[in-house]
Amino acid sequence: MEELNVNLAGVRTGPLTAGERVTLTDPKGRRHSVLLRAGATFHTSRGGIGHDELIGGPDGNVVTSTGGVAYVAFRPLLEEFTVTMPREAAVIYPKDAAQILVQTDIFPGSRVLEAGVGSGALSLHLLRAIGPSGVLYSYERRPDFAAVAKQNVERFIGGEHPAWQLRIGDLAADIGPEPVDRVILDMLAPWECIDAVAGVLQGGGMLCCYVATTTQMGRTMDTIRAHGGFTEPAASELTARGWHAEGLAIRPGHSTTGHTGFLIFTRRLAPGVTAPLRRRRPAPGAYGPDYTGPRPPGVEVPVEVSADESPQEQS
Repeated sequence: MEELNVNLAGVRTGPLTAGERVTLTDPKGRRHSVLLRAGATFHTSRGGIGHDELIGGPDGNVVTSTGGVAYVAFRPLLEEFTVTMPREAAVIYPKDAAQILVQTDIFPGSRVLEAGVGSGALSLHLLRAIGPSGVLYSYERRPDFAAVAKQNVERFIGGEHPAWQLRIGDLAADIGPEPVDRVILDMLAPWECIDAVAGVLQGGGMLCCYVATTTQMGRTMDTIRAHGGFTEPAASELTARGWHAEGLAIRPGHSTTGHTGFLIFTRRLAPGVTAPLRRRRPAPGAYGPDYTGPRPPGVEVPVEVSADESPQEQS
């Protein structure tokens, strides 16, 4: 297999070459990811497609299988690669990755910490955004997940990225001393790492937590409030709906990308500065007797009144 040169953006131009991936799309819109190899054949239910018909040809070519079906061949975009690449853990989908990059204001040269690498999808987006002058500290507890992420990143760019430091360990216990500008936590219990990341996140820096359930979202936001060194956290979720438009037939598409996770964003205050108390009071019962999580400043623990101490009914 022909070796590819390292391209930190993962974008290649010119004729297709052996050793790189292409996406073949059939007339029904079904996509197939193919690694080009000289002399190989991609087999479909409607006949085979020789890789040699693609190698040396242009990006955006059309090839026909032996069964007479035409396929469009393109180099995969980063969005396509992240949803078709090998994975051991669920990935952050493009709609959420785009929001994370914009909402946390990732910039070239930024110092970013991410925890919960998974299969490396968000790592690829972050590395492209920070460029070679930035640095990405990625923490992953499971070595098998880290191995898959490393393989996916190197497969997309053609080698090692000089701005990427992949570390295996628990963030709360093994976090490095390096100061960072942005933090993204994609894990089961991000509230356990708020104190740790607060120690390295610079004043004005952004923190994003990606969680799957409302229970995780609530615990994380209350922990951020209780810490006192962050702005009021804001949470959101994103859905994406396609549309069909042909002539007079204009309608929503049949497929919708619904809930994938909740995004929580907050900003780090300067060292030693405490967030002012909220002027808007919590909803009645929000922090009542049944609540057992962290309590934001100014929220008192309710005092339970026993039946013996309750006022007697007037006769």
